[in-house]
Amino acid sequence: MQILLVEDDNRISSFLIKGLEEVGYSVTLSKNAEEVLEHYIEMSWDLMIVDVMLPKMDGIQLVQSLRYKKNLVPILMLSALQTVNDKVSALDSGADDYMTKPFHFAELLSRIQALTRRHGQQPTPRSNILEIADLQIDLHQYQVSRGGVAIELSPREFKLFKYLVDHKNMALSRLQILNAVWNIHFDNHTNVVDVYISYLRNKLETADLKYIYTVKGIGYMFKSTNI
Repeated sequence: MQILLVEDDNRISSFLIKGLEEVGYSVTLSKNAEEVLEHYIEMSWDLMIVDVMLPKMDGIQLVQSLRYKKNLVPILMLSALQTVNDKVSALDSGADDYMTKPFHFAELLSRIQALTRRHGQQPTPRSNILEIADLQIDLHQYQVSRGGVAIELSPREFKLFKYLVDHKNMALSRLQILNAVWNIHFDNHTNVVDVYISYLRNKLETADLKYIYTVKGIGYMFKSTNI
């Protein structure tokens, strides 16, 4: 399941990303509403988790903008504001659920499952082994192999590869990749994405099988016919 987390507090976002990824969800972080509207609104999400107190445009304004644009993705709002009026305001803006901080992670998971059931999705755990052409990805062991032979990937290479796979057939900008894999939220003119893409191509692709394609003027796209 693809979750977009919109949260500017590094402590909270790190806690949520770690917990959600451990139970099998794929999480992309955005630290402000403007970035969501500019870079992420056209992407397909199963759920958005949105903090109310964001810099500049707040979470409620973001939800209103998404709904105005006919984006019907389920939205769970998080906030330290606990009055009834705060909750009513968030739900009236178009949010589907509202949780106050601090909260128990188990309750967050329960709310996510309830939202996915309500919207007709099925959040059943997927197999820990993902098959892509001649590659096998072990999501629990963070390993990639071909024909039973392990392919050595660094933790960062594996995270990049999994992010590409999770967003297959989607053109991803370098900034989106920097955000998801390196937690860099601005264009600092680094070529680290291109370098690591080259590493993956050298380790994973063969003369007959190509997975990672350059999208001119944008970034990269992962393609495979069997996923």
